Amino acid sequence: MESKTSNLIDLIKSRRSIRNFIYQKIDKETIRDILECGRWAPSGQNCQPWRVCVVIHPTVKRMIAEQTKYGGIIESAYVNFVIFIDIERGYDRVKDLLAMGAFIQNILLGVHAKGLGAVWIGEILNNKEKVNEIFKLPLDKFELMCVISVGVIDNAMEEKRKKERERRLIDDFIDLF
Repeated sequence: MESKTSNLIDLIKSRRSIRNFIYQKIDKETIRDILECGRWAPSGQNCQPWRVCVVIHPTVKRMIAEQTKYGGIIESAYVNFVIFIDIERGYDRVKDLLAMGAFIQNILLGVHAKGLGAVWIGEILNNKEKVNEIFKLPLDKFELMCVISVGVIDNAMEEKRKKERERRLIDDFIDLF
């Protein structure tokens, strides 16, 4: 058991945002395995308020890319998960948003466990209405949460931009009682 726990902790600590990809196909089974990780995220009353548009087609990628200053990342990734909260499936806004965060993190960890790279793009929320239009999803039923761009890591480019990762010390954000 210690080994599995240690492996999980190492996986969590080693995950990082990847913004440079080599355009290489990712098979459908791998994509489904990654989404399966998201599917097991906790949600209040098990409502599972997520909806994902899986985008591989270059034309649709370009349409999404035009909605953010990080469009180059979206276009260079093999697949993009455009993630929405399904408002009608939810039951409590705060709890539903927390569930969406867990869903997104599970997907990011699934990508990392598969040896691929991903980045969570939130800046696209500035144009969330236009993204809904692309997928013909009504604004009163689906709200954009983010895009996760996924691909094979361009290790040479990532090495060039690699810098020391900083995290706050635990004692900076806890209070012991």
